[in-house]
Amino acid sequence: MSVETSLKYDRDYVSKFSESRQEPAWLSELRLRALELAQQLPMPKPDKTKIDKWNLTEFNHVSTAEESADLPEQVKALIGDEEAGNLLVIRNGNVAHSSVTEELASQGVIFTDFVTAAQKHGDLLQKYFMKEAVSIDENRLTAIHAALVTNGAFIYVPKNVELKTPLQAIYFHDDEQTGLVNHVIIAAEDNSSVTYVENYLSTNENSESVANIVSEVFAGSGAKVVYGAVDNLAKGMTSYISRRGHAGRDARIEWALGQLNDGNTVSDNTTHLVGDGSFTDTKTVNIGQGDQKQNFVAQIFHHGKSSEGYILTHGVMKDSASSIFNGITKIEHGATKSNGEQTERVLMLSEKARGDANPILLIDEDDVTAGHAASVGRIDPIQLFYLMSRGISKAEAERLIIHGFLGPVVNEMPLESVKKRLVEVIERKVR
Repeated sequence: MSVETSLKYDRDYVSKFSESRQEPAWLSELRLRALELAQQLPMPKPDKTKIDKWNLTEFNHVSTAEESADLPEQVKALIGDEEAGNLLVIRNGNVAHSSVTEELASQGVIFTDFVTAAQKHGDLLQKYFMKEAVSIDENRLTAIHAALVTNGAFIYVPKNVELKTPLQAIYFHDDEQTGLVNHVIIAAEDNSSVTYVENYLSTNENSESVANIVSEVFAGSGAKVVYGAVDNLAKGMTSYISRRGHAGRDARIEWALGQLNDGNTVSDNTTHLVGDGSFTDTKTVNIGQGDQKQNFVAQIFHHGKSSEGYILTHGVMKDSASSIFNGITKIEHGATKSNGEQTERVLMLSEKARGDANPILLIDEDDVTAGHAASVGRIDPIQLFYLMSRGISKAEAERLIIHGFLGPVVNEMPLESVKKRLVEVIERKVR
């Protein structure tokens, strides 16, 4: 039996919500168009994963929980002992902390929440919001996202500005009945550079809710964007996550993703290498456990000549969890001298666990280089026996093997903060 996918929010609600946020007219109109489309468009159809029984549309929109002035301990642990510099903390859709150094502000850098961006930088936001990377008419969930987006981050880096320190955002959700509809935009103008790190976490282990998350990254000519993320939403959160990138001439977009949610998840990471000489590198780690169902797509479209794209994914499946890992490299006609490489590896720890790695090459040009590798297997019993023969328990031996399996990806993550957080979450999941 399918889950009802009609929305309980109408035009009047959306109009009043937009008005309460003091949003510009263009955004109010976009929300209403998206609401109409949400009633007409089909749900996404991820490959080999049935989501018709997943709840991805029924949720309370705005949190009514009382917010404490103090940040939760989980958030403080992510910030660390250092003084918060360029930091955004959003709790249940509301800004709990926002700080930007004077140095960044003096360079014309914008790092703020989505609500403030709409109010103070509306024209700039309109230039990027759901036009090229993700469109409101892509499917029902992107339309719902556009109609009901509550908050997120907006980052703008002017031409020739190179940021030396990372920007950090934490999205924390402890209102267990409220959905998480979050939008992130990073716009790096020509010859600029920025590193952005985000952490998603929630507390709803038993109550059900929905996360609908979209990120859009735009790297202008010669720009570099490094995007690090650790998704660690609780079991009760069913998630639809879409991260997209557009790279201009000689631009670089690097993704370092820890997709470690405990609930059912559909996630896609797509980069379009539009300009000649553009580059992208996607590194992802995943752990599935319990009866979790997940579907991950990492895809790169080569449009520009001499563009390079790399995908490296390692996943571990425990208990009766099952996941699909699709890697897609598409080299378009005219993208001569391009290079696309991808590797997907899945380790299964139990008889009931399932992992499906599917490398896909779609080549419409002759003068290119492309390759793929994939493997799916179980823990080597000889390796396990060897460790146990040295007095190590089975659980500890499995833990060591998992760290060894994920290590080649974790160790190559471009950000130390992402590495540290990944190791912490992996350790918790394999205990």
